[in-house]
Amino acid sequence: MTAGRVLVAGVGNIFLGDDGFGVETVRRLAGHPLPPDVEVLDVGVRGVHLAYQLLDGYRLLLLVDATARGGDPGTVYLIEPEAGPVESPVLDGHRMGPDAVLALLATLAAGTDGSAPDRVLVVGCEPESLEEGIGLSAPVEAAVDEAVGVILRLVGTDAQAEREASPC
Repeated sequence: MTAGRVLVAGVGNIFLGDDGFGVETVRRLAGHPLPPDVEVLDVGVRGVHLAYQLLDGYRLLLLVDATARGGDPGTVYLIEPEAGPVESPVLDGHRMGPDAVLALLATLAAGTDGSAPDRVLVVGCEPESLEEGIGLSAPVEAAVDEAVGVILRLVGTDAQAEREASPC
């Protein structure tokens, strides 16, 4: 991997069932040893905060969020959003999904000396329920550890652990 910082950002609303997937995933991820260039952030519903944070310059952004794509509940996805024309975002600090955050980021970067991440990936999970209530459904709860494993592989901790375990 090339040099530069990595931000792993968990987004979602813990009061809407499986929408709390991103927040729970980064909470568990924080319990793992990570390379020094990797930052983990529980963004929750603070999308505007995330957009401003990203202006600090990151090589890679890993957004972790519930992502409805039509699969079975608990399916973990790794998505690379398509680059293309970006609509102006509607600024609502409590309803900004990843698309709106990235659109706002492009707008902010154009008006400042900040820069957007070189690459953005979404680690998503198919929700079962986004109804009001605290707690993840059983299939989404079971998918959290899988998502943590995907993130650990993406930030290179598996390769680092293998190097440290190998005798010289």
